[in-house]
Amino acid sequence: MNQEEYKIYIDDVIRRVEFARVRVSGYHIVKIVAISKYSTAKEIEKLYNIGQRAFGENKVQDLKAKSAELEELPLEWHFVGNLQKNKINNLLDIDPTLFHALDSMELAMELQKKLKARDMTLDALLQINSAKEESKHGVMPEVAKEIYEQIQKECPNINLKGVMSIGAHSDERAVIKKSFETTYDIYKELEGATICSMGMSGDFELAIECGSNMIRLGSVLFPE
Repeated sequence: MNQEEYKIYIDDVIRRVEFARVRVSGYHIVKIVAISKYSTAKEIEKLYNIGQRAFGENKVQDLKAKSAELEELPLEWHFVGNLQKNKINNLLDIDPTLFHALDSMELAMELQKKLKARDMTLDALLQINSAKEESKHGVMPEVAKEIYEQIQKECPNINLKGVMSIGAHSDERAVIKKSFETTYDIYKELEGATICSMGMSGDFELAIECGSNMIRLGSVLFPE
C-alpha cells in the first residue's frame, strides 16, 4: 500500500470514528492511540506523516527501542501493557506520556515508591476488569472507585487521569456493551477524571457510543 492508498484507507477509519463520535454529541472528542506493537518504525512514520501523534506499546523494551529510533519525531508514547514490578525503573527511564494499565493497589504502591525516589510523577489510568474475566488484568468494578480514591490519597506521584478497560471477550454485542457501560458509569463518578479509555480495532465504534474518549487501535491502523 503506497502512502496515497494508505491515506485513503486511514481516512476511512477516521470517518468511522467521526460517525460514532457525533452519534454521542458534536462536542464529544475522541483521541486515537495507535497501538504499534506489531509495526516497524517505518510504518509508524508512515502514520505520523498522515497526522497521527500518539502511539502505544505493550512491552517496555519495545517502547524503549521504538521511542529511541524515532526520537526525531514529536511523538507521544503510551504504555498499554501490564507492568511487571521489575520493569518499573525501565519504564520510568522512558517517562511515557500515559501509563494505561495500572491494575492493582500493590502496583500503585511500588510505582509510588520508585517515582518518589526519582522525584518524578507519572500520568496513569486505573485498569478495570469490567467483565470480570479471569484472563484479564484490572481491578473489579465494585472496588474500582475505592481503589482509585486510595491511589489518589496514598500515591501523590501518580497522577490518575481516569480509567481504562478492555471490552468483554464475547461475540454478543449486548455483553460487550454492558462491559463498556460498567466502566463508563464508574468513570463518571470519579472526581477529576478526564480519560475513559475503551475500545480497540474490533469494537471501537461501540465503545465510543458508550462514552469512551480514548481508543486504542492496532490492526485497523496497520493493515499490512
